[in-house]
Amino acid sequence: AWPTADTNLERRPIFTEKIGQSNLWLRIHGGMFIAVPQLSTDMHVDIVPIGDLSARVKRESSAALRGTYDCQVTVCQEQQIPDGAFDRSRKQYRAEQFIEMTSQVGNGEKNIGITGEDLYYRRRNYVFGLAYLNGNGSVISTYRLQTSSDGGISTKPQTEVFADRVRKEVVHEIGHTVGLEHCDNTKCVMSFSPTVREVDVKEENLCGTCSKLLY
Repeated sequence: AWPTADTNLERRPIFTEKIGQSNLWLRIHGGMFIAVPQLSTDMHVDIVPIGDLSARVKRESSAALRGTYDCQVTVCQEQQIPDGAFDRSRKQYRAEQFIEMTSQVGNGEKNIGITGEDLYYRRRNYVFGLAYLNGNGSVISTYRLQTSSDGGISTKPQTEVFADRVRKEVVHEIGHTVGLEHCDNTKCVMSFSPTVREVDVKEENLCGTCSKLLY
């Protein structure tokens, strides 16, 4: 997920044009002009574990980011859950505070926090992850990616389904930090996933249209 003040932004037509010899593309989006940087060939992504996180989640996340963005990936030391992030009335954690911590603690050009806690953003019941467009911080939660009681459609073994979902969500949120918005192609990793069904449908990779914006 990525927050924006304009909820209709995704419904408008997109046109792109390279800006001279720079590393920027100008995205003309329904009358709005947005500078979108092409992906740095030496981008560094730092994974920030928040709370207890399994070695496999770290490993799968690292592999997915390297495979999609051809970037350097490091894993920061484990961090405690941010103070004040817990909402007692909802019994969930505010995703924004996890992003703030990740941005401050992470050592990468882009940073992604990973937590096993249940996250929400504003009025949404929950989020799998959150990132600010072109920001340097992001977060995903593995809480609702588990396979114990969901409506997923994958027929793979449960451990593989969970690993696939984690990989897709870290790639998705880092995609927002490098300027990619939600994609209409349901197979693209940048497609919006309100439930795990959509996560299971999409693939781990960027579609051709999204790839062209970065490379």
